[in-house]
Amino acid sequence: MCANAAATGFEDRSFDTVIMNDAMEHVADPEAVIVECMRLLRPGGRLYINFPPYYHPYGAHLSDAIAIPWVHAIFPERTLIAAYKKLVGDLPDGAERISLRISGGDTEYLSYINRMTVGRFRKILESLPVKCLYYREEPLRGFLRTLSRLPGLKEFFIKMVVAVLEPRSE
Repeated sequence: MCANAAATGFEDRSFDTVIMNDAMEHVADPEAVIVECMRLLRPGGRLYINFPPYYHPYGAHLSDAIAIPWVHAIFPERTLIAAYKKLVGDLPDGAERISLRISGGDTEYLSYINRMTVGRFRKILESLPVKCLYYREEPLRGFLRTLSRLPGLKEFFIKMVVAVLEPRSE
């Protein structure tokens, strides 16, 4: 089945488990998607989420052509779009790659990702009627754990955010 993640069409309380594996950074309306997932869960059901945050070294999801860590934190979006189009444009699947990642007419933008950061995700969790059963910010590497905990730097050194949620009891 193909459906909008924020309005799946399934009946209330249809599932025991919903898994969002590497998806949170791609949905247009993360809050609405989590609310929809909570609606779908039966009592005791759980939502499992994991995603690489935007400032992860390859968080712009352009590494199939631009394999430079943190390139999206260095260059403006218009530069990334121009470079990506130049690098993949002549490939057999170049047009498909470009249409997957870039949208807009006169004002192009990277539409494949929503720039989900660690901080934004935490604010979303605080604002929604969810109970967080498990939350972890996994560092890029063990020896970078200290950097992954420092305000101002942590966003750049988190490899994965992992959360297990359930609907908050009324």
